[in-house]
Amino acid sequence: MKPLEAMLQSFIELHPEEAARSFEELDSSEAQRLFQTLPAGVVVSLLSRLSPHIGTPLLAGLENPRIAELLAEMPPRAASTILRQFDPIQREALLEKLPRESAKPLRELTHYAEETAGGMMDPRVASLSIDLRAEQAIAAIRRTPRQVLHYLYVTDRTGQLVGVLTMRDLLVANPETPIAELVRKNVISVPDTMGSQEVINLMRDHHYLALPVVDYEGRLVGIVTESEALEAGQRAAFEDLQKLSGASADERALSPVSQVVKSRLPWLMINLGTAFLAAAVVGLFEETITKVAALAVLMPVVAGQGGNTGAQSLAVVIRGLALREIISGLERKVIRKELFAGVINGVLVAIATAVAVFGWQFLGEGSGGTRASGLALVIFLAMIINMGAAALAGAVIPIVLRSMGRDPAQSSSIFLTTVTDIVGFASFLGFAVLFLPMLVES
Repeated sequence: MKPLEAMLQSFIELHPEEAARSFEELDSSEAQRLFQTLPAGVVVSLLSRLSPHIGTPLLAGLENPRIAELLAEMPPRAASTILRQFDPIQREALLEKLPRESAKPLRELTHYAEETAGGMMDPRVASLSIDLRAEQAIAAIRRTPRQVLHYLYVTDRTGQLVGVLTMRDLLVANPETPIAELVRKNVISVPDTMGSQEVINLMRDHHYLALPVVDYEGRLVGIVTESEALEAGQRAAFEDLQKLSGASADERALSPVSQVVKSRLPWLMINLGTAFLAAAVVGLFEETITKVAALAVLMPVVAGQGGNTGAQSLAVVIRGLALREIISGLERKVIRKELFAGVINGVLVAIATAVAVFGWQFLGEGSGGTRASGLALVIFLAMIINMGAAALAGAVIPIVLRSMGRDPAQSSSIFLTTVTDIVGFASFLGFAVLFLPMLVES
């Protein structure tokens, strides 16, 4: 080993933090040349302390087998941070070269769920080490690609997020001032496992342009930008819209027919089952419908108004759950509000419906032995019952599904349709049986 190489190796082994800082100050070509002369153990120690946007280009300059060898020796968290800097094709090629026991945890760390902060984040984030001086920090910023500069995040040499710097504080500081004296430590970060909707809400409520993402040990692993949060929010909204209609969240306009059938058919079959339930309820009153034919004409009116009322409540409550407007302890208040609103709307709509039905029957357009006043009374009462029940169901169903760990957007509308159809038909025809002497002219 040449004396220079031996001295460099000893320096890194004895003072890894200082060595990492020195490497970050070197010209990229010189850093690459020295990097390639180091043995694996020393390289691993150095890579674990280098900023990812500095260490990755150094590692990328090596042959793939050599990269895989180094990644296998690195701590999984540090190796995954490096791997996320590579494009997906090269990342997978490197993982294929690793032993199975090493590749599995790394692959899991580099594949966050899409609905988490880790799935939303851009892993290309620059940070400054807290042991730098002001002039060193400015020099590091100048060498950093513009696309990875958002806020000036500060970490320790293990990658744990310490705080954030303002450019103003950095530029006006004495060149020899340690940035540890300038850092603001009250920075808000989010864990990589936080749900994407929570991240979106946090950014919207506080008007953040970006949020740092940390792992369970507090290490900076990425950043969620405002544009990514907006895009994620739009995707979530459209997916919920598709799920409300029974389509899969993954379905797209040009999805294969097989995927479309597979995702939609189960919900269509469930809809069919609920339709038979409603039909069974109607079948119980077949004799009454035979005596008063006008009931068959008006049944869809009652069921339809209930469906509209329930859909309104359902949309408001699902939105409230998604945006965390409905938190623990407020569920009863929301349910009472929707019930009262449904009943009040039901009374007003019932009055209008009863007047219309009375006029229709009284003018003889729908006569045939049916009393106008009796039919108006029946639909008045049924409309209030069904719209009140629909509003209640529209509020309760998504809250109950959420408490069971289910997605309210996926199946709420199916249960709501069942409630409004069954309650609507049962109440309308039940009141018709109760007031049958008032309906049929003697």
